[in-house]
Amino acid sequence: QVQLVESGGGLVQAGGSLRLSCAASGRTISNFAMGWFRQAPGKEREFVAAISWSGSLIYADSAKGRSTVSRDNAKNTVYLQMNSLRPEDTAVYYCALDTTAYGILRTAPRAYEYWGQGTQVTVSS
Repeated sequence: QVQLVESGGGLVQAGGSLRLSCAASGRTISNFAMGWFRQAPGKEREFVAAISWSGSLIYADSAKGRSTVSRDNAKNTVYLQMNSLRPEDTAVYYCALDTTAYGILRTAPRAYEYWGQGTQVTVSS
């Protein structure tokens, strides 16, 4: 059974930075894409960024230029570095595993089979 555990969320002032981590267990993630999503109160879950098994990257427009997704396969962990945070970035952030081996990058939540419990990011103005 795959388990994903996010960490690194918290309260930060606008303009600040956070680095989220997602540690996987139960499966080696090196052959799979990993995605980051977020969900604000009253809103649908939305795509933030993803990294493929080969290191290709894709970002939502809201994250481009401010966020960097990376992975450390030796640690079975993916990261989301977020800079220049804004109050509208406030949400619960989730990491997710796409179980299609060597697959293309996908942005739809339904493409990802396993999800973490989420970590809260709150940005104050």
